[in-house]
Amino acid sequence: MVSHALRHEPWLYELELDEGGWVPIEALLDALRPLDSSWTSLKESDLERMMARSSKKRHEIGDGYIRALYGHSTPKRLLMEHAEPPNVLFHGTAPATAEIILREGLKPMGRQFVHLSVDSASAKQVARRKSGVPFVLRVAAEAASSEGLRFYRGNDVVWLADAIPPKFISGPTTEEAY
Repeated sequence: MVSHALRHEPWLYELELDEGGWVPIEALLDALRPLDSSWTSLKESDLERMMARSSKKRHEIGDGYIRALYGHSTPKRLLMEHAEPPNVLFHGTAPATAEIILREGLKPMGRQFVHLSVDSASAKQVARRKSGVPFVLRVAAEAASSEGLRFYRGNDVVWLADAIPPKFISGPTTEEAY
């Protein structure tokens, strides 16, 4: 519910994201409390506990505000701070989609950014959600960055980019394919 409110349809919760995707924690709590009778006493500490128990770092809290770190599909594009990426990043996908990506490049599709992983294992996990046959592509991120493509850190595992042309993408090695 928190991800839906902060990443996809904040207007349904009467929330207004600022240019960095932040909303006051109290505004989010006020929006969530009426949705479930067990949430009537929802507090910031409950959000912190949810974040600590999550297998992925998806949200961030600071100075009385909360935001989703990545995965936004809202129409208003968030301002992200440019960061120098590692040499190589990975993108997990289905085999049929991999063929298109190798030909046309990576595009954000319904999201604001292309999502990339810091390692092939994380990318393979993403790919398994899309296909029973996970396919992992390599992205020459440092080379792309040196040619002016912008990258943004989502969290410790996820990197974001506006788009990646096909010349920076290669197919998987055998161990990364399946």
